[in-house]
Amino acid sequence: MPNPSFDLTLDDLECLATGAWILGTGGGGDPYFSLLEAREHLAAGKRARIIDPLSLADDALIACVGQMGAPLVKQERLVDGPVIASTVTMMEDYLKKSFEAVMLWEIGGNNGFQAVLTGMLLDLPIVDCDAMGRAFPQADMTTFSICELPAYPWTMVDLRKNRIFFAEAENWEWMERMTRAACTAIGSSAATCKAPRSGAEVKSSTCLHTVSQALRIGRAVRDARRRHDDPVAAVIESENGLELFRGKITDVNRRTTGGWLRGTIEIDGLDADTGSTMKIEFQNEFVVAWRDDAVSATVPDLICLMDTSSGEAIGTETVRYGQRVTVIALPAPDILTSPRGLKKVGPRAFGYDLEFKSVFSNAPQMETAQ
Repeated sequence: MPNPSFDLTLDDLECLATGAWILGTGGGGDPYFSLLEAREHLAAGKRARIIDPLSLADDALIACVGQMGAPLVKQERLVDGPVIASTVTMMEDYLKKSFEAVMLWEIGGNNGFQAVLTGMLLDLPIVDCDAMGRAFPQADMTTFSICELPAYPWTMVDLRKNRIFFAEAENWEWMERMTRAACTAIGSSAATCKAPRSGAEVKSSTCLHTVSQALRIGRAVRDARRRHDDPVAAVIESENGLELFRGKITDVNRRTTGGWLRGTIEIDGLDADTGSTMKIEFQNEFVVAWRDDAVSATVPDLICLMDTSSGEAIGTETVRYGQRVTVIALPAPDILTSPRGLKKVGPRAFGYDLEFKSVFSNAPQMETAQ
């Protein structure tokens, strides 16, 4: 049976921002500014109604929205709700049909709010699912790509109201190349409406109930803070996660290139990890972590960097020298760790010659990186 629908409250919005930021694994953009906008819409009487994907009719027409670009740029060139909503109306004009609901492209980071803002502005329900179960940097790294669903049509709008329509692409890799080039040309920050999905496709080819997951994580952090407990431990308990490392940021190297934020962070161990080091490389999101030169975790397991005291997520664009951090891992959705999923989102998809071995497996750890 589908779960009943519910409206997001002001407290829910706060928890969603906290949980989505953690699920962003360093990317997806800080949801703070979208949270402020959503608060204003809620105060103005607009509603954000969450519906279970299992309640959708098979022939329902669902919009899928998200921002594209480099997280650091998106903090300076904001893409707000009216811009993301315009990508949906642009798609409706092309299809000559109206959408019945809107879903998230990715639950991670600021993209966890784009369907919420769209739903509030266009009075559409928001489906409790997404196409990643986390955040990933590329358009071809989605459950829709893994399930070999069509990648087109696609609309893109930037904050200047430049509008681009992608009518067709040979495959998801070509759609990524074309949209990435266009996004880079207009400043590495854009709003997009992806290929429309049917209710049947949403039910069979997405990560289900990830909005609820983000809310659950956010509530775990909130409740731990109120009890003066460890919020990092609360997230680990809530999501069956693992603590990988605790320490202090000693070096950050990042650059924006090709529409992505790439770089490396280094952490010196504290407490039980004193004497050890951890290095994490990222492409918008954290991709591979090494502990003392041995691989500790890789995508698609979620590598999350959190403030040790507050439990707040730390993004690749906001991490800085001296922060006391805890690195945790959360389990990836099963579809991402399937053979087809690993071809799209495993370590080799990011250019690392590594076999994926989940940190949640009892098998021996991965071999030392070259």
